[in-house]
Amino acid sequence: MITPLAGLDGLPKTVRCPAYRREDHGPGIVHIGLGAFHKAHQAVYTDDALAAEGGNWRIIGVSLRSTAPATELGRQDGLYTVIERSVEGTSARVIGAIAAAYSLGRDRQAVLDALCDPSTRIVSLTVTEKAYGIDRKTGGIDRNHPAIAADISDPDNPQGVAGLLVWALSRRRDAGTPPFTVLCCDNLPESGSMLRALLVDYARLAAPHLVDHITNAVAFPSTMVDRITPARTPATLALACDLIQHSDAAAIECEAFRQWVIEDDFPTGRPAWEAGGALLVRDVRPFEDMKLRMLNGTHSMIAYAGFLAGHKYVRDVMADTSLAVLVERHLKAAATTLDPLSGVDFSAYAAELRARFSNPHLEHETYQIAMDGSEKMPQRIFAPALDALEKGQPLDAFAFATACWLRYLMGRTDGGHAYALRDPRETEITAALTGAATAEDILSSISRLPGILPQRLEESATWRRLVINMTTELLSGDIPAVLDRFASDAGRLG
Repeated sequence: MITPLAGLDGLPKTVRCPAYRREDHGPGIVHIGLGAFHKAHQAVYTDDALAAEGGNWRIIGVSLRSTAPATELGRQDGLYTVIERSVEGTSARVIGAIAAAYSLGRDRQAVLDALCDPSTRIVSLTVTEKAYGIDRKTGGIDRNHPAIAADISDPDNPQGVAGLLVWALSRRRDAGTPPFTVLCCDNLPESGSMLRALLVDYARLAAPHLVDHITNAVAFPSTMVDRITPARTPATLALACDLIQHSDAAAIECEAFRQWVIEDDFPTGRPAWEAGGALLVRDVRPFEDMKLRMLNGTHSMIAYAGFLAGHKYVRDVMADTSLAVLVERHLKAAATTLDPLSGVDFSAYAAELRARFSNPHLEHETYQIAMDGSEKMPQRIFAPALDALEKGQPLDAFAFATACWLRYLMGRTDGGHAYALRDPRETEITAALTGAATAEDILSSISRLPGILPQRLEESATWRRLVINMTTELLSGDIPAVLDRFASDAGRLG
């Protein structure tokens, strides 16, 4: 009889288990954003840190919206399975780093208490780019963002990231408790500085007395995170059951590769994350740029081109000869925009990425990666395109990725199948594109939306010509044939 995972007894010897007694270690981290990526990444590193050096560093996980993650973990005493899948094989590991799991809507007081508890020394976040409510033009708050607007109107009943953090920092200061370190683990450039600017701008409206405190007394180290973690499917849960001989409603699967680069700025301490292979550095920005442009930028191109070509998974894109050529050329173009990084070979990194994208065991959907494009394209595609423009480098690869995104924004396949954009600005984008029939109309309509396309790119005649010409071809029908032409025309991609 298969029983639910609720303890470590009875697990097969092939399953790696926590190498420490969970009850000996109290919580020291509150993590906001209790999704699959956190469970595959930061929680795993923390599990390694606890095994190596101990300490009160277990995690209290918080889901801002859904109750499901907290419910799943609560029923299993915080335990869950990480299934690592690579060409070499599949392995299972049970993680014990999560001490408790809450949902803000259901467990509000427990969440607020955890944020204010003196034992909480780090608050980390993986909430996706769109959840912060950042105005891309100013770097401050977007007052039209639902969570920002709600928290400004009622700062004592916070719902979103900025509101929760500022509220807790205020309460801790009033109580004489040192501030926690704020650790953003989302794909944001200069994530620490960006999050500090967001909280300072929010505090100017909601807690003016806290502006200097946040600016000068709170640490915001930047990070670069990397691990491909597909959305969980019923097959994930079935595989977990086979591997651990228990049912596990919280199981996730991911690639074997993982990377974490962290700015080492933790005034009140941190776990020994380096025991799990994390790299502690003084400056994360070069690593962020490398990952955002080469991995994330190429992923976005793969998502839009692959989805339009009818490919469900990233691995299918890599098996498509034409798209594999486009992937390789995008990686080269992105690498060319980067400054040299000591100890890093961009060509070797690109080869490693191609191998990871080709992993036959990962069902990483192109449609999943295509989500939230208006939040992702600026740093993944437009930032390197600007650098390429200023350096006189070819723009073709970035123009192609942009053209694929614009074609995707039309919300309909060549065969007439409609799909949701799954973008925080979907309503706004759809309205802007109403009546847009030509590539020039589409680009102009998107260019008029604030905070998406940089003005310097819009002013480049070369950029506009490339994007319009490529989008025109993608609108002509038979996208696989169009992609074949793009792949065979080396000059078009620089």
